[in-house]
Amino acid sequence: WVTVFETDHEAREIWADAVGVSPERIIYRGRADNFWSMGEAGPCGPCSEIFIDRGPHYGDASPKGPDDNEERYLEFWNLVFMQNDCNDAIEPIAELPQKNIDTGLGLERTTMLLQGVETVFETDVLLGLIDEAAALTGIVYGKDARSDVGLRILSDHTRSLTFMIADGVRPSNEERGYVLRRIMRRALRHVRLLGFEAPLLAPLAERCIELMRDAYPELNERRDHIMEIAAKEEERFGATLRQGLGLLERAISEGRSQEAAAVPGDVAFLLHDTFGFPIDMTTEIARESGLGVDQARFDELMDEQRRRAREARHTGGEAASTVLSDILQGARQTEFIGYEHLHADAEVVGVVAERNVLPAANAGETADLLFDRTVFYAEGGGQVGDMGLVRAPSGIGRVLDTRRIAPGVTAHRVEVTEGTIATGDAVTLEVDKARRAGAERAHSATHVLHYILRKQIGPHATQAGSLVEPGRLRFDFAHFEALSDTQIADISAELQARVLQDGSVIAFETTYEFALSSGAMAIFGEKYGDFVRVVEIGDYSKELCGGTHVPHTSRIGVAVLTHEGSVGSNLRRVEALVGREGIAYLEAKVSELQRAAELLRVAPDNVAERVEKLQAATKEMERRLQRSSARARIRTPRHWSKLRSSATAASSWWRAGTWASTLCELWHRA
Repeated sequence: WVTVFETDHEAREIWADAVGVSPERIIYRGRADNFWSMGEAGPCGPCSEIFIDRGPHYGDASPKGPDDNEERYLEFWNLVFMQNDCNDAIEPIAELPQKNIDTGLGLERTTMLLQGVETVFETDVLLGLIDEAAALTGIVYGKDARSDVGLRILSDHTRSLTFMIADGVRPSNEERGYVLRRIMRRALRHVRLLGFEAPLLAPLAERCIELMRDAYPELNERRDHIMEIAAKEEERFGATLRQGLGLLERAISEGRSQEAAAVPGDVAFLLHDTFGFPIDMTTEIARESGLGVDQARFDELMDEQRRRAREARHTGGEAASTVLSDILQGARQTEFIGYEHLHADAEVVGVVAERNVLPAANAGETADLLFDRTVFYAEGGGQVGDMGLVRAPSGIGRVLDTRRIAPGVTAHRVEVTEGTIATGDAVTLEVDKARRAGAERAHSATHVLHYILRKQIGPHATQAGSLVEPGRLRFDFAHFEALSDTQIADISAELQARVLQDGSVIAFETTYEFALSSGAMAIFGEKYGDFVRVVEIGDYSKELCGGTHVPHTSRIGVAVLTHEGSVGSNLRRVEALVGREGIAYLEAKVSELQRAAELLRVAPDNVAERVEKLQAATKEMERRLQRSSARARIRTPRHWSKLRSSATAASSWWRAGTWASTLCELWHRA
């Protein structure tokens, strides 16, 4: 059976004459069923749906076919004839210059039909996961409709979360990460509804990997990471799930007793903000009890929370940047020549201070200056903006910061130290060479560190944020547990080894598509244009990057890891010092070691051994003191006045002397 749009006689003729479908099995339908659009202005067109007769098991035959019974007559294919351009009212207003046919064939529904099973969940794509969930929970699939729903949700959500984690998504409260978190938490709720309290997501994810690793080998490669993330998220949410459910159940009970129509928005917000309940999960639970959720109040509270967060972030520099962007919208683009030059002539094309466009900035004033071209690198890609000097015919200024305020437009925060700098002035720009060199060392070291983390920890250890300053770097990456001392030592050793290998650092521009096809790594969340800059280090690192770098890794000099810790759920942070700052750090450590050696009266190489002996001696002293104290029952001076006799006092003093002798003996041995 097929359906066509009510005025699409051409489609009906093709089905009947060219394909051979019996005319009585071709049905005209209206706009609600057989006209497709995106729900807004844009491409649209009539469509034709294809149905299959699944036989008497699904109902009696009908001359009306799918118009009478869409269980027996099941749609599995839709052809959209994309030929019109629609207005906001979804009314065709013109024909598209380039028409096409958009075919929507449901792969899983087709699999279901070919395998002759009742639903997509009984296909070999999902049934293996349902069987695993049933075996782990002790529930028999097919015996109870409510339990069947839970098992089906587990199978579907397990597959989704397994592939998402393998693709580098991690649970978070933003964007893709929040989609993953919602999927995982809904699955966990159904685990509890099935009466199962033990961890289940990781075992199900492992079964999913086993079932699909032949077609998707990357699942097996990332097995440990997938299972670890699944287990950690289940452990984290499991601790608050029961408390949150208790709160929601009380709200539902109170709502029923008061004949309310919805769970209060304040409760939904509290569940979201404190217990981590996605709003759609709260809505689903409330709906099961016949209640809605006060969505308007929830949205109001969410908007208020976002507003407070924006105000907290909207500090001076960011606010100034926004104002500057508004004032100078449409300003000339700034040509950046700072990759090749640290010194150049330019023209002042704009001066802004105190939210006003000014003709000039005078000595003692700080303003944002725009030039027609610049050698100053604008903050981006984690790297801080350049600093330096501006020399004008009648004044000198210090560049305090450089940042991009609009696509292609760079603002320079300048403190005028002498005279005046005015719009139209021909100026000389000078980058602080030492500071730029320090940032270049740190940025190249960051790329090397990123490669090493992915190599030693796993491909999931992708960049989640960075800060590159002169001589210092901070790098956030996806990982689910603290690095061990051995891992840190191995990473640190390879980092320094790669630096000393003196690998070439080459930068070039190419198309975005070619860069990715050649193996360059793009950072999730970053926006790229059609043309991108690629930075290659040796034969091992290739990333899209607009920052500045050293020409060879040996220019980094020294790279020392100084810190590793957590900065959020499944997020770790490492910090390092490079170049002169790294050397200064090591010199300070050597100085501390030498000072410790002097205090302990041993050679620096023997400090650790000496400390271990002192620790052992201290523990022995504490043990002997505890024994001595128990025997002597020594009293403190404030208790001596209470001694009942001089004989008792003499005995106590003697025992105290024994205790003191023991202490002195142990100290000298140490």
